[in-house]
Amino acid sequence: MTGTRTALRGRAVVTVLALALALPAVGAAGAHAVPSPAADGTAAADKAVAPLELPRPTGPFAVGRDTLHLVDKSRRDPWVPSAGARELMTSVYYPARPGSGHATAYTSKEEARLLLESGGLDKQISAAAYSGTRTYARAGARPAPGRFPLVVLSPGFTAPRATLTHLAEDLASRGYVVATVDHAYESVGTAFPGGRILTCQACDPVAEPGMAKVATEGRAKDLSYVIDRLTGRDATWRHARLIDPRRVGVGGHSIGGAAALATMTTDRRVRAGVNMDGHFHTDPAGLGGRPFLMLGSELDHTPGQGDGKNWDSTWQGLDGWKRWLTVKGSGHFSFTDVPVITGQAGVSDPAVPLSGERSAQIPRAYVGAFFDEQLRGVHRPLLDGPTPGNPEVAFRHH
Repeated sequence: MTGTRTALRGRAVVTVLALALALPAVGAAGAHAVPSPAADGTAAADKAVAPLELPRPTGPFAVGRDTLHLVDKSRRDPWVPSAGARELMTSVYYPARPGSGHATAYTSKEEARLLLESGGLDKQISAAAYSGTRTYARAGARPAPGRFPLVVLSPGFTAPRATLTHLAEDLASRGYVVATVDHAYESVGTAFPGGRILTCQACDPVAEPGMAKVATEGRAKDLSYVIDRLTGRDATWRHARLIDPRRVGVGGHSIGGAAALATMTTDRRVRAGVNMDGHFHTDPAGLGGRPFLMLGSELDHTPGQGDGKNWDSTWQGLDGWKRWLTVKGSGHFSFTDVPVITGQAGVSDPAVPLSGERSAQIPRAYVGAFFDEQLRGVHRPLLDGPTPGNPEVAFRHH
């Protein structure tokens, strides 16, 4: 979310998608023609392309996935107090042994329907096609031997955790345990146990002055609770032994990226953080020299322009290793799965020319390199400065 339009952009996926999708079809003729519905009501795009799929993970490990329902009984839900304790849904991706486990759905049809309708894309892509997007993580997979760093990822406001799947799968394949988090009542629709679909009850309140900061700080508490449940004596995840609790990172998209910074200011267990195209709502006081990566769109996060002024002030307060990178041709959602999937269906926005393929490759490369350096101690020259293989990426400060 960005600048004075941040709250409005965060209120509904429709706003974000309309302004920021980077969705040219991958390798398809007529990439900029938005497909029309077929006569039988099925999206024409579904009949024109092969099954939708995420890009294959790049690391040496197979990927497993568990789904956890977490309930923080120490807090009431801030948006719907009558609902009782704060609830979270978490997908945990982990390095796995090859050939084990079984295929998992990208998301449910109902969650896909709500996301597509909110973005005005339900006439271009059917919920069945979107929810059936091929993924590479396998449920019930046997974990690989070893102990691995933990990265916790928070999605943008109104966006479900599924929008960060390709990044999570890739990091897991490279030797990380990755938890993506759905925050109750903050997405257009998330499935919870008991057949419940919780919708965005926070969308109207968060548009009020000062409430984006409240939401960000609330997410920081959520992310710390997830870390509690995955590490240490309070761990409830069955494969918690995989995690090295001394190497924990956080990251996110939009308000999820703002929450990454907020989590670091209150939770000393977190060693490194990433914000992908999010407006900051808290300052970095308390980071104590810990590293932070800012990766955003050129349009909104050029220094001194628009929301870049918000990043300027945060940048000045970061006192450790830091990078500010912008991606030419990207939009707000270019750091998520959305352009990767919808681009294959022929849906495009000429104002956001970055391809779906590059929308996956760039965050994977730079976020992966950042966590490799900061959680593994492996130097990645990619973060030293501009490279010929990534001409879209500009180093604003480093």
